[in-house]
Parts: sequence; structure tokens; C-alpha cells
Amino acid sequence: MEMDIRKSVIAGTWYPGDPVTLRGEVRRYLDSVPVQPLGGPVVGLVSPHAGYLYSGQIAAHGYRLVEGQRFDAVVVVGPSHRVLFRGASVWPSGGYETPLGVVPVDRELAGDILTADPVMNADRKPHAAEHSVEIQLPFLQVALGAFDFVPIVMGTQDLRTCEAVADSVWRASKGRNVLVVGSSDLSHFHSYEQAKRLDGAVVDFVRKRDYRGLARELEGGSCEACGGGPVMAAMLFAEKAGARGVQVLRYANSGDVTGERRQVVGYLSAAFYREAAGRKGG
Repeated sequence: MEMDIRKSVIAGTWYPGDPVTLRGEVRRYLDSVPVQPLGGPVVGLVSPHAGYLYSGQIAAHGYRLVEGQRFDAVVVVGPSHRVLFRGASVWPSGGYETPLGVVPVDRELAGDILTADPVMNADRKPHAAEHSVEIQLPFLQVALGAFDFVPIVMGTQDLRTCEAVADSVWRASKGRNVLVVGSSDLSHFHSYEQAKRLDGAVVDFVRKRDYRGLARELEGGSCEACGGGPVMAAMLFAEKAGARGVQVLRYANSGDVTGERRQVVGYLSAAFYREAAGRKGG
């Protein structure tokens, strides 16, 4: 069992390594965000994956929406920053450890996702040093309490892979209440104004739920998102799950936090939700 526990690689650097300090910091982020009522239950989130000093307050907007809710499982999809590979990798058993404890993997759901499409694999190597999935977990641990999850790391982020990931999760989770988190930062190391222009295009595609347009423009280089694939996977899953509502909760970049505007990184929090009759997402 011990070999199935993926140990934290960013505790003490990207977020506090002490559990009391970490819980308190996440709690402060969440408490500072007013609840933004939506027109129905949340099915998917877009959440940033930088260090909490830079993006924690942005991430809190999404996790505040689901605080105290119960899900049968949470699927966290992140991009691979360090390992080049094709397809998407699922950590199939055991769990991920943070200073707040081990988040257990839903082994049955992970297995069903793995067998749903050849794009999916069970290679653990992409997970070993990857921060994009782990960074979401303390927020989820504080917001949800105990929960099971499935971590997915995407190597290729083309539209075909995004469709396969979303379809695999959807088929495997039918009949279950599952939340999908797409972990992504936006543009990197542009000036503050240029970042706002580039990121504005991504935000617009998310608001329109236009995953095809987002895929096209990311490939063409007219906008940037290091987790564009996870964003599209969350968007596609939400569509399959009947979630037609979308709310852009917060956009900012590192310049808004540090005051340094020469080279910034963009962050987005957004939610996809099932609309009540007669309501329309915005």
C-alpha cells in the first residue's frame, strides 16, 4: 500500500508544509470570498495551479462554491509539466498525500476510466514530480472534508485527447455525482497588459463554452494556457453531464498580487453547473 501513496513534492514550498498553518491559510482564502449563487449544482471547475501566494485567492472562488457539498468522487485533471508522453495518465490506486492527510483514490472509478479509451494509461511516472494535481488537494480537503478522487495527468492536450479524457470520465461516472477540476494557469511571462489581452481570449472561450475555438486558438498561439487540455476536458465533461451554465468567477494575474507587471502569469477560476429551469448561465 505504501508504494501506492504518492508523497507530496511541493509541501513547504508551493504551500505551507505544516498542517495547521496550511489549513488556516486555505480557510482564510475561502472565508474572504463571498458565495456567488449559481443557478444549479456545480459539475466542473477551472482552477489555477501556481503557489498559493500567487493564485490561492483566485482558486478560493471556485472551492467556496462547493464547500460542504458531497460528491461521490472528484476527478482532478492537470497538465504534465515535466514528463513528455502521449495520452493521459491515471494514478490507479492508493492515494495522494498532503500535510492534511492522504486523499484516497477511488480505485473502481479509476479502473473504469482506464478501460474506457486507449488514450488513458496507468503510468505513475508523470505524477511523481507534477504539481498541477496536488496543488488542488488542500483546497478540496478543507472545502469538502473526506472525499475520494481520481488524479489524471495529461501529456498531449490536443482536442482528440481532451475528448477522450472527458468521455472516459463521463462513461465511468454515470450514475454518480462527480466533480471534475481542470487545473490550469494561463499566459506566462508577458507584460501585464499583454497578459490581460491573451488571457481575455481564453476567458471568453470559457464563458461561451467554446472548446473547439479554444483548442484552435491555443494551437495557433493567439492565446495561452499551460492547462488548456484540462480546461477543455472539464468543459466537455460538463457538457456531457448536462451542465449548460457557466460562470467566470475571477480572473487575475501575478502582477495583481506582487505589483510586478513586467512578466506575469495569468490565473482563472470558473464553474460549470447544471441550470435550473428558466435560468441561463453567464
